[in-house]
Amino acid sequence: MSVVTQTGAAGFLARYEALKDRLPGDAAVRAAAAESFRVAGLPGGTSARRIEAWKYTSLRPVAEAVFQGSASAAGAMAALPKMNAPRLVFVDGKLQAHLSDMVPGFKSFADQAVFGGLARPDRDPLVALNTMLADDGACLRVPAGVDAGVIQIVSIGTGTAAFHPRHVLKLEAGSTLVVLETAIGEGNYLHNPVTEISIGSGAHLTHVRLQDEAAAAFHLSTIYAEIADGGTYDGFSLVLGGRVTRTEIHVRLMGPKAAAHMNGAQLLSGAQHADFTSVVRHDAPHCNSRQTVKNVLGGKSRGVFQGRIEVARQAQKTDGYQMNQALLLSPDAEIDSKPELEIFADDVKCSHGATVGELDAEQLFYLRSRGVPDSEARALLVRAFLVEALDLVTNETIRSILEQRVDAWWERQAA
Repeated sequence: MSVVTQTGAAGFLARYEALKDRLPGDAAVRAAAAESFRVAGLPGGTSARRIEAWKYTSLRPVAEAVFQGSASAAGAMAALPKMNAPRLVFVDGKLQAHLSDMVPGFKSFADQAVFGGLARPDRDPLVALNTMLADDGACLRVPAGVDAGVIQIVSIGTGTAAFHPRHVLKLEAGSTLVVLETAIGEGNYLHNPVTEISIGSGAHLTHVRLQDEAAAAFHLSTIYAEIADGGTYDGFSLVLGGRVTRTEIHVRLMGPKAAAHMNGAQLLSGAQHADFTSVVRHDAPHCNSRQTVKNVLGGKSRGVFQGRIEVARQAQKTDGYQMNQALLLSPDAEIDSKPELEIFADDVKCSHGATVGELDAEQLFYLRSRGVPDSEARALLVRAFLVEALDLVTNETIRSILEQRVDAWWERQAA
């Protein structure tokens, strides 16, 4: 007797039906998310519904993939960044206590299973998918006034697994936390995390994400952050791996003098597709947001940037800035850039821009004429292009890790 394996939205819904009585947390929340996902489907998959936010990115490859089981994380463990900081390690979305350290304020989502109020499964299909199937993740709370130092959250994907971790970061007033979130793996798995972040008055979160998934893997992450008065979200994403990836960030500045930085770099080659989408809502006066995203695109890769700044009527003295820059290393590479401003206040300073170019032929000739080999000359120019973005990471140890990954990426292209 042959067994028919369901793929796409039907496959995920079938898995939910098989597991729903065993999944932790509010069953009604999961059921509502499942219904939303049933209606929306996977953007660009078999659903005919058009979703404007996904106009440049199709998840048809995800819909056609078969996700079944796990393999081993042994090989991927060797690729973890060396850093003297406690870590939480998840393999195929499940916490591995024997690989993790004790982190103050940590609770597993599997034990708490409390869905926060920031995520919108009714609007975002991938969030609906996460909400109906999430069974583990990192929940961290930093008490008021505490400097929690640096922690690592590590995700390792294996085989053909599909996993949907749910992370929650809560910083109470005046607290500080630095998080290095690393995603690696081996196989053609699906990693679909959702992170809900709450930053209290005067608190500061530095959130650096290193996405270096397996070449055949899919990485679709969604982040929600709310920032109270005087609080700061300082985010940076380095995207290197994955077949189809998307980083989607929703930030709301809720109190006066709140700040958000959502910077990043996408380095792609072959037929990779990476999408960086952000929405920043200024809901209070005297807030600022900054965003610089750089793309280095080789082969037949495709980069996407969608950045939207929304300024409410009461958000006077807003200062918002976004810039997307792309460096095309191949005539077959492509960038789609869509910066947007929606402003209802009349006393603001907001700007956006986008540039696309190739390696400067004169600079390349200058380096070659002085004996620098072609591959080294190109590497120097690429690094110079990325310096502005990487320098936005103020933690020297983490910035060094990112620089090493960029160097390793370029060495792979030159090989």
